[in-house]
Amino acid sequence: MFFVGIDLHKKTITVCVVNQQRCVVQRKTFHCCQPDKIREFFSQLGAFQAVVEATASYEWLWQLLEPLAERLVLAHPQKMRIIAETTRKTDKIDAEVLATFLALNMIPQAYRPSPRQRQHRTLVRQRCRVQGRITSVKNKLRHILSDYNADRKDLFTAEGLAYLTKLCVSAADRYVVDQLQGEYEFLKGQLRALDKQLRTFARQAPTPEAEAREVLASMPMVGDVTVNVVVSELGDIQRFRSAKCVAAYAGLAPGRRESAGRSREMPISKTGSRLLRWVLVQTAWRMVQKSRRWQCVYEGLCKRRGKKKAIIAVARRLLGVMAALLRSGQRYRLAS
Repeated sequence: MFFVGIDLHKKTITVCVVNQQRCVVQRKTFHCCQPDKIREFFSQLGAFQAVVEATASYEWLWQLLEPLAERLVLAHPQKMRIIAETTRKTDKIDAEVLATFLALNMIPQAYRPSPRQRQHRTLVRQRCRVQGRITSVKNKLRHILSDYNADRKDLFTAEGLAYLTKLCVSAADRYVVDQLQGEYEFLKGQLRALDKQLRTFARQAPTPEAEAREVLASMPMVGDVTVNVVVSELGDIQRFRSAKCVAAYAGLAPGRRESAGRSREMPISKTGSRLLRWVLVQTAWRMVQKSRRWQCVYEGLCKRRGKKKAIIAVARRLLGVMAALLRSGQRYRLAS
């Protein structure tokens, strides 16, 4: 049995093969545009296990090697850096370190989403990108109108857009406004198409995902956007041992340093999905504004921690509630 460490980059991969005694047998570098040569090399190895870090572009290599390898391992990049960081760092050394740790069965593994979850994430993240661009266009239009003291609250209603078309501005500003208005209409069309695609995707959901959607939708102030983000980013809730693990995965868990009897709290780790943290914080704000129960929780935290830390704490508690509901399959019930 051989153990193969693969240091993957955008244009090249560096391969190190070690045997069961952790002695280097082969080293090789391939260009990523040579999949046939890569497949041929691994086919000639015989029985092997391989490890690759969970970089942004590992999926094509995984698909290439999965039929050939006895075992494929996805390494957690951050944890591997903590274990293997040295003053000497090259592609060859990285590949050898990966291979050695694989032979020792000491690779900290990363979560690999299912094909459906990857498709879901792609659609959800694209929708959020389009929504962000729409917000950017709106802000630019309002900035131009503020120079003429002509901004209005209903600017992006049908009446407001008609007003924008007739507004008297300079020739240069009119040219920019027309372009931005065209971009706004185009992006709104894209957003409608994405929403339609996400609804179609949701209708094709397997039973566990459909049940998870129903459970989350039963919560107040939780709409389709929040449901889609939480379901796509978390995946199977059963893979988390506890609510603390879910919070750590979302990057909402605060750090803590303790030494010589002294301890101090650190900020939240901010690891994991920024999109998941953003949607949880936005939902938390809606909760504290509309729900008396959550408002009391927030106000109590504000007195001790301040507003910023309080809303993060509410978002963390909200995620804990979501995780508990998803694990039990029960719908949200208001406390009596």
